[in-house]
This record gives sequence, C-alpha cells and structure tokens, in this order.
Amino acid sequence: MREQQFVMFKQLLSRLAEESPFYKSKFEKEGTNIDQITSQEDIAILPLTTKEELRDAYPLGLQAVPDEEIVRIHSSSGTTGKPIIIPYTQKDVDTWAEMMALCFKTAGITNLDRVQITPGYGLWTAGIGFQAGVEKLGAMAVPMGPGNTEKQLQMMLDLNSTVLCSTSSYALVLAEEVQKRGIREQIKLKRGIIGSERWGEKMRNRIINELGIDVYDIYGLTEIYGPGIAIDCECHSGMHYWDDKLYFEIIDPITEKVLKGGEYGELVITTLTKEGAPLLRYRTRDLTRIIPGECSCGLSYPRIDRIIGRTDDMVKVKGVNIYPGQIDEILRSVEGASSEYNVVINHVSGKDTMTLRVEKEAEAFAESVAAKVSHLFKTKVGILINTEVLEIGDLPRSEKKSKRIYDYREN
Repeated sequence: MREQQFVMFKQLLSRLAEESPFYKSKFEKEGTNIDQITSQEDIAILPLTTKEELRDAYPLGLQAVPDEEIVRIHSSSGTTGKPIIIPYTQKDVDTWAEMMALCFKTAGITNLDRVQITPGYGLWTAGIGFQAGVEKLGAMAVPMGPGNTEKQLQMMLDLNSTVLCSTSSYALVLAEEVQKRGIREQIKLKRGIIGSERWGEKMRNRIINELGIDVYDIYGLTEIYGPGIAIDCECHSGMHYWDDKLYFEIIDPITEKVLKGGEYGELVITTLTKEGAPLLRYRTRDLTRIIPGECSCGLSYPRIDRIIGRTDDMVKVKGVNIYPGQIDEILRSVEGASSEYNVVINHVSGKDTMTLRVEKEAEAFAESVAAKVSHLFKTKVGILINTEVLEIGDLPRSEKKSKRIYDYREN
C-alpha cells in the first residue's frame, strides 16, 4: 500500500463516519473506532461489509450524499434476493468512465476502433459502462445491447466492428454463428473485451480461434462502479486494477484473515474515491489472488489473477465441495471434450446423484470422452458421477451468462 493510498483510506473513513448513515450505524453497532487505524496492518480490524447488508439497505440506505448530488442509480439483478441499488454522483460517473477508458487503452484499443457493445443497458451497469469508456476514449460505440444475433452479425459486417464487448457465453454464441455461416474472413474483429462471468481455458480458446481475436478479461461488479475496475493487458498475466481509486485485499473466506500476496482467497474491495455509495472492505465473494511483482507490460498498477470461482457457487455432493472451476480444469485435461457443460444434481432413494453433461468435439468418440471425464472426476474430486456426452450445440446457449449448475434437491 502506497503512502498516498493510506491517506485516501483515512479520508474515506472520516467521510463514512460523518456522512454515511449506513456506516455510522454499522460503526456504532460494531464498536468501530476509526482513530485506531494508524497503519495498513490496522485495516484488518475494520468490519467487513457483506452483500446481505447491502440488500437490507434497500432501496437507498447506502446513499452517503444529499439527493441533489445523485445523478443516476444502478442495480443488481436481485435474482437471489432484494436488488442492491447503488446511487452515483457526477464524479462517480466520470471516475467510472475514466477507468473504463483506461481499460480499453490497456487492451490496445484506440480512437480508431469501432466497439460493438452487446451487454445490457438499463439498471444493469454493463452496457452504459462500456459505452461511457468508449466515448471517453474517443472510439466509435456501436451500442447494440443483448440478443438479436442476426442483427449483431449484420452490424458487425456492415460497420466493420473491430472490438467486441460481451459475456463469454454470448461471445461463444457469436463465434459459433460466424463459423456456421462461413463469414470469419469477412469480419474485422481484432479484440474481445470479455467479462461478467468466470470462464474456462477451453471456452477461451474456442472464442479466440473461431473469431480470430485476442481476448481480454475485464472485471467489475455493480456494487463497485460496474465493469472496468480491472483488466487483462497484452501479457495476459493477470488483470491490472486501479489502486488510485480502489484498495484490494484477499481474505480467507472462512476465518476472514487477510492473506499474503500470491495466496488465493476472497477478494475484498474498498472504494477510495466513490461518493454516492462508498463501500468499506466489501466482500465480493470472488476467488482470486493478488499477483506479487510488476508486470512485464510496464504498467505500474498491481494485478489480480483471473477469477477462479465464487464462494457461493460451490455445491456439496456426497459430502464433497465442488466448484465449477474444478470442472473446467477436468475438461481441459480431456482430449475431445469441448468447453460447454452443465451439471444436474438430484437426490434419489436417499442418495445424491450428479450427472455432468458435456459437449464433445466432432471427431471425438462419446464413450471415450465419458470414460475419461468420469475417471478424472473420481481421481481429482473424489466422487463417482454420471457423464453424458452430447454434440456441440446440444446444450442451451445464453446471450447473457450461462447457467451451469441445476440442483434439484429439496432444501
């Protein structure tokens, strides 16, 4: 932590204690004395902020400035509970656009590029965040929004789009359509800015090969501005994050102890400059690590690794904890297995059953793929599963995020 960062952190604590009703109440309830924070090590004694607390603050309990300073709100989907509403000041909007523009520059995008934006607009942060960054950079925004693949491809061809912004799931949909129609040589895409969901190496390679592009992971979440708080660089050795705006920590998700650089754990973020809804030590539930050392690209900004999973996407089957990232790794090791899969979990006759449904490459034999997947799952994860092998395209595709786990057991 740089000295200036710590100064900003202390200024944030003062603002929270004086101006945020949410944190005034939280500090009082938890007996927090911000005057005790005199060094970076002391930050670990400050309370963590959870997603449940943000939901309980619905609708505008997180607001830390007067109404006249709020120019916009964004919201989480609320699919697993109350939505989280985040208010933004004009400074917040401007800061977000600057971070997004820096992301695009880091990915080698210039004002000569034509950027096709496929994530959604509205309450969701993605579409408008990408557009603000494109415009700040001075490139051409093609604000398509989600879906309508026919129109997406038409505009991609007619406007000679050079950059695609999307989820990995929708990038795969477009890649498969490009291959089906034989138009790979006609499209002008060079780069893909891909975010909003964790994705495996096989999926990454399919998108790269089928669209003929270089891809860059972009990271963000609604509670912390939106997309654009970290991005891959040309070295593809981690995502740079903007430590002049944000303070990152990695904690053990069980003990909540702060971990050392290089250790995997849950990412915790503090917003150093946010005004509308500043957050202190927010638990993202995303699993990654802070990469020690400097990147060979020359950027001085520190890095986190790719997101390997979430603390809340783990399922327990037959007493064993299973993460989607483990499944990605297994499929990566099986020749002939493609990138797409889903998992069906049931409870039959007093026992858990798990079926892994995976697509295979055209030339592979289904029996061989099934046998290898089942064997590796038993070896690496420790349980016996059923493996069902399908042809490419048999599993459902998504224009947003792919649903991987279908758990039909009664809670």
